[in-house]
Amino acid sequence: MTTPTPPRTVALRGMRGMIADKMASSLRDAAQLTHHARADVSALVRAKAALAGGGVKVSIEDLLMAALVRVLKQHPDLNGTLREREVVLPEAVDLCVAIALPGNLLAAPAIFGASDMTLPELRAARQDLAARAKINKLTVPEMTGGTFTISNLGLSRVEFFTPILNTPQIAILGVGCVVDVAVPADGGVAFRPMTGLSLTFDHRAVDGAPAADFLTALCVEIEGFVP
Repeated sequence: MTTPTPPRTVALRGMRGMIADKMASSLRDAAQLTHHARADVSALVRAKAALAGGGVKVSIEDLLMAALVRVLKQHPDLNGTLREREVVLPEAVDLCVAIALPGNLLAAPAIFGASDMTLPELRAARQDLAARAKINKLTVPEMTGGTFTISNLGLSRVEFFTPILNTPQIAILGVGCVVDVAVPADGGVAFRPMTGLSLTFDHRAVDGAPAADFLTALCVEIEGFVP
């Protein structure tokens, strides 16, 4: 009889411990609720191809970020933080991007001034954060600032999920994979590429109806996206 291999033990310390503490405190301290919706990304696919034809390389994630920033400027009550008993709503959108790191780690650094960036600038800022996150070169302000977070699982097979708030931020958007969904079209059925969107928000700062309006507006922006 062979001796069983003892289980691997991973201590919750260092960066993993900080992530664990952050997630637990977020769920403990915020009144979190999640809305889910599907958006047709056909316009994003077309925009990506058109931009590539003009020599501008972008990803679907970059286009989603651009659409998100536009809608946040129209729905400022979702763009901000809740500290103590005060909701702080800055004019600028400082967009945090969740980045998976080796070793089961996670970072969500901020792109400061994302609302004032062009699409190429937004893409360059995201790529810069991702590169520096992998070599532990992010600054403290980048790691602790931000007014809204996007978490993208588009490369997985996850369609919808419930993202945990990056407190003290008011809201976070989870993006799922793109799947072909049958929809009514011209008296028949057509398949459209759809992505799952999951908006978690702090019900202390935002009620369900305005959060639903925001998510609806984001779907409309995505489905009619023009670079």
